[in-house]
Amino acid sequence: MVEVLRLERAKFYRKFIIEVKDKLKRLNYIMFGAMLALIACGTIAIYSAGHSRADIIFHSMWKSNLYTAIFALGLYFMLAFTDYKKILKWGSAPLYVTALLLLIIVLIFGTVRLGGKRWLWFFQPSEISKLCILSFISYLIGSVASPLGEMRHKFRGFLILSLLVAIPVVLILEEPDLGTALTLLAAILVMFFIGRVWRAGLVTLIATGAILATCVLGAVYEAERPGTTAERKAAILKYVPLEPHQVKRVKVFLFPDEDIHDSGYNLRQAKISIGSGGLTGKGIGKGELNGMKYLPQSISMNDFIFCVWAEETGFVGSIILLTLFGIVILSGVWIAYRAEEPCGRLLAIGIITLFFAHVYINIAMSIGLVPITGLPLPFISSGRTFLVTMMLALGLVQSVSIHGRSGEIL
Repeated sequence: MVEVLRLERAKFYRKFIIEVKDKLKRLNYIMFGAMLALIACGTIAIYSAGHSRADIIFHSMWKSNLYTAIFALGLYFMLAFTDYKKILKWGSAPLYVTALLLLIIVLIFGTVRLGGKRWLWFFQPSEISKLCILSFISYLIGSVASPLGEMRHKFRGFLILSLLVAIPVVLILEEPDLGTALTLLAAILVMFFIGRVWRAGLVTLIATGAILATCVLGAVYEAERPGTTAERKAAILKYVPLEPHQVKRVKVFLFPDEDIHDSGYNLRQAKISIGSGGLTGKGIGKGELNGMKYLPQSISMNDFIFCVWAEETGFVGSIILLTLFGIVILSGVWIAYRAEEPCGRLLAIGIITLFFAHVYINIAMSIGLVPITGLPLPFISSGRTFLVTMMLALGLVQSVSIHGRSGEIL
């Protein structure tokens, strides 16, 4: 009996080792290496940005970022080695409901920081909710066993999917967190397109969004342009669905040089920081605009951390950072392309679109290409919830790389 148990145990361990080796072979090491390099760059940037702040608590933020990354790495591999199909089949609906509950709870009991009620105790529900929503939508669109079935190609299916997305988006906008809502919508739209959701509705939705965005920009332009009376300005902005601070950001985008000492100060200093880095930068920890606090300290570690990196590493360092981002994005697209199972393809492309939206909007706002939005830069900005979320997201993409070609269809 003892000998039989010993043989069974040995057989189990042998099978386990073979499975682990097989999974490690399918892991996308290019994406994994780029992610680790980005985490290293982020730790360096947070170290530089933190040491320029007067409050000593920020001097050790780079350690917090590093410890969080090490902790999240365990979750990353756990998700990567877990078959995403099981997660989507049994967990996507409960995760979606949990995300809605957290988004409601944070509006009631959340902590107000920087003008928004986005924090619940020590984390941001809106960040975690993005993964829950993307997982649920990928299952509904891609699974043959989905309650929607073939309805996704028709108006009814499009309407149901749109409502399921609209509910959490509205809750996120109530915080308010426009940046997070926009990146989530971008990922969902791409998933709708790849998943062949009712095309007429998709085109109508995109066209309506473009028209509304144009109308909002036009209204803010008319209200804020020089010479507009206070009465006319108030009359126009009454119909603009933006908070006062958001209107200010759009104004800075439209008229970047009009008020460089007040509303346009942050953008001007961001551009100067990036430009002053030159070809090779001023050296890690030697950025003058960051060190002398010309770059606003409240955002130097988060929204505008790319400016710190660009000033200290220059054009060369910026290109290296962009290359690493490009490697992650292209690796994710390749994983989605090679996935043989629809849900995995949709999940991977949705996550990579979300990742790309964060990178594009954050860097573009730093150089004035889009209005300033409070969006962090993946793996570079300080923020434990966001860092864990991004690592979990790429862990799911790795799960698609490992399990997406098994032939099993959800």
